[in-house]
Amino acid sequence: MQIGWRLLATFKPTTKNPKQVPDYANIKKNLSRVEQLERDLNLKQLQINRLLTITQAINDNVKSSGLFSMYSSFLGWEMGVKKMALFYKKEARWVIAAGLGLTDEQLASDISDRLPQFTRTNHMSGIDHPLLNQFDVVIPVKHKDTAIAYAFIGGFAEDEDLYNKVQFITTITNIIAVAIENKRLFKQQLEQERMKREMELASEMQRQLIPKSLPTTERYELSSIYRPHYGIGGDYFDFIEFEDGKITFCIGDISGKGVAAALLMANFQANFHTLIRKRLTLEEFIHEINASLMRIMRGEKFITFFVAEYDLESGKLQYINAGHNPPFLAVNGKIKRLDKGCTILGMFPSLPKVELGTEILDSEAMILTYTDGLTDLQNEKQDYFSDELVQNFIGKHQKLSASDFNKVLLQFIEDFKGKQAYPDDFTVLSCKIFKKK
Repeated sequence: MQIGWRLLATFKPTTKNPKQVPDYANIKKNLSRVEQLERDLNLKQLQINRLLTITQAINDNVKSSGLFSMYSSFLGWEMGVKKMALFYKKEARWVIAAGLGLTDEQLASDISDRLPQFTRTNHMSGIDHPLLNQFDVVIPVKHKDTAIAYAFIGGFAEDEDLYNKVQFITTITNIIAVAIENKRLFKQQLEQERMKREMELASEMQRQLIPKSLPTTERYELSSIYRPHYGIGGDYFDFIEFEDGKITFCIGDISGKGVAAALLMANFQANFHTLIRKRLTLEEFIHEINASLMRIMRGEKFITFFVAEYDLESGKLQYINAGHNPPFLAVNGKIKRLDKGCTILGMFPSLPKVELGTEILDSEAMILTYTDGLTDLQNEKQDYFSDELVQNFIGKHQKLSASDFNKVLLQFIEDFKGKQAYPDDFTVLSCKIFKKK
């Protein structure tokens, strides 16, 4: 094109006939148009090249920060944008991920409450806001009807082809925003899969900790109902039989859910088996296990716990209830709560007071222990599965074996709650004591 202008400058007419003299004004005008077309073509080529570069960067999995930087550079250099702010949602707050021509104060602006009003690409006019009034055009980007980005563009010259510029900027903005949203969704998917694997591992760990079978003898029978919430819960129960004719059984509820609760349960089980096999008194045992929990949890979590020891020869039942739902004992036609003991475990360096509960079981008896997931159950009328219901149930069915008792109880629970889901972990450990022959 520069050659054309040089030829025009050196051209000299060879005739004096006015009709044969070239029209310099038209020639210049046409050459200017050609030059403008050449500039537009070069600009389009630059834009296409940058678009290809950005696309390649996306394919190469360039980090979000790199894509935001490329976006700013493209708008500033190729498109001649003077002011720009690209808002992207970070957690629950909209932040400026890329900006041009803005002060630090403006870059830190929080306009999350104003953004929903922009539902389509539009000119900015009549908006009284120290940041928003800096721009000429807003470009919202949506993914499945949900806004994922907002681009505010400003600083256009009056003679610019605003429509075509905005169209191309919209294209680039959509490509960048959707690419980064896909990165976020992919990362979220990976995190969900990781969590799923962790939950499966924790669930498997818990299944290993919970007894797979419970004893049935001529003198006693243990039976359980175990329903962890979403496959992983904080409920725990266990038992140990000793050669001297004594049995120990327990039930507990660990605060928290998921992997943390599973790990804490594993540690608690190890401590339980280690300490109970020392054949300490129940008072000594409860102090020891509380101290071990304090070393691990440092008062940040706690466990409600009930532990009982039954002597088959003497018929003596001793127990300590550490802040747990008081179990029901049904014997000789009477029902009572086993509520003697101490406060919850793992919250205090030393237990201020421990009261040992003692019962003499000289005839057939049923002991029903459970976690609070049972009494948290609600039916479709929002009525709770109350302690009163539990007491009435054990009163009617105390003559059953432990396994039959739990089967009838589970059916009663299912009938009660109807289509309502279990709101929490739900565990029952029933102990049937048979009369000595």
